[in-house]
Amino acid sequence: MIFIVILLAVVLLVAGFEMLLVLGIPALATKTIFYSSMPDLAFIQKTLGGINHTTLLAIPFFIFAAQLMGSGQIAARLIGLVRALVGHTRGGMGYTVIGGSMAFGSVSGSAPATVAAMGRMVYPQMRSVGFSDKFSLGLLVASAETALLIPPSITFIIYGWMTGSSISRLFAGGLAVGLVLGLAFAILVKIEAWRTGVKSFEKSTARQKLQALLDAGWSLGMPVIILGGIYGGIFTPTEAAAVSVVYAILIEAFIYKSLGFAKLVEQTERAAISTATIFILLAMGGVLAFFVTLAQIPAQITEFLTLIDAGPVTFLLAVNICFLVAGMFIDPNSALLILVPPLYPVATAFGIDPIHFGMIVTLNIGMGMITPPFGLDIFVASSTLDRPVMSIIKGVWPFVAANIIVLMIITYIPSVSLFVPNLILGK
Repeated sequence: MIFIVILLAVVLLVAGFEMLLVLGIPALATKTIFYSSMPDLAFIQKTLGGINHTTLLAIPFFIFAAQLMGSGQIAARLIGLVRALVGHTRGGMGYTVIGGSMAFGSVSGSAPATVAAMGRMVYPQMRSVGFSDKFSLGLLVASAETALLIPPSITFIIYGWMTGSSISRLFAGGLAVGLVLGLAFAILVKIEAWRTGVKSFEKSTARQKLQALLDAGWSLGMPVIILGGIYGGIFTPTEAAAVSVVYAILIEAFIYKSLGFAKLVEQTERAAISTATIFILLAMGGVLAFFVTLAQIPAQITEFLTLIDAGPVTFLLAVNICFLVAGMFIDPNSALLILVPPLYPVATAFGIDPIHFGMIVTLNIGMGMITPPFGLDIFVASSTLDRPVMSIIKGVWPFVAANIIVLMIITYIPSVSLFVPNLILGK
């Protein structure tokens, strides 16, 4: 069964079908061919019931909050603060891109949104201080990957829903992994800055830094509310998402005065479209995952790995390859929905911690989004900045190499992923 499903999905993907159909048609075909005795009503109930979960309520709220902040002043002021703090160092504009991407990721949870927003704001500035076009494009695309890791990450919410893992622990683990990845990119920026002698901005005075901090004061409240509220036990991740929307509306409308009624309606509509797209994919992926479990595919994979005497090391290597290749061709949510159901039970059978596995999966997906030939963020950058795809591809290779090094560290040193969750929330 699994080979037929995979083959059908690949054919649909290559033929250019929407991901809704790439996931939905194999699910419907599986029901028709292998489980024809299942009543149609049960199939429909399973499709809709899969997304009837309170954990998923966080997704529309975080998407809405991200739309409001990305179109307003909150994200821009966070980036301005980062520049005031590090822009004067050699390569400081590169560090600003990394820190700004993390800051924007902390209020959006979306890598493509981060590419689009950051590209417009900082790409001209990177070129003006002397970074090459190739390196500037590569850094912009790669840094956006941290948005999948820095909380609140929509990818983590979906993974937690699929596996029953703690969203709070996933957020904590993602914070650590995101910082490690950002550090790896910062090393590349330092090497490039010394190699090419890029300029730096004039050092901000203490007064200017204080002003930047004051300007970003209300913006800093967003990550504080999300993370502080969750880890302080004040509210759940879902409640934090709802609070973030209210906070964003109040700050953008009444403090920064950048949100009028017409703009609120426009951003609400965009958030609704994005939410509907994701939930349709979740519904289709959920029913497909149900059939994968029903057919005992995870047990068959485990038996095969046991038969060839493959241990956790070999299994994780195979996982890395599968997710990396999938991420190169499809969006992260679809990759999760297709690959997690058969692989997660095998991971737990090998004794791999669910949070650790989630970090490996998410880092792989993020790397796939910046890897040719069809990495999603490459095309988002090309469209946003009106730059040739090949120019961006030439610039991402050093960052792909850095990604692979970080991935190996995260994969085979579990404590990197688990230290912060264990420290904050206990084992």
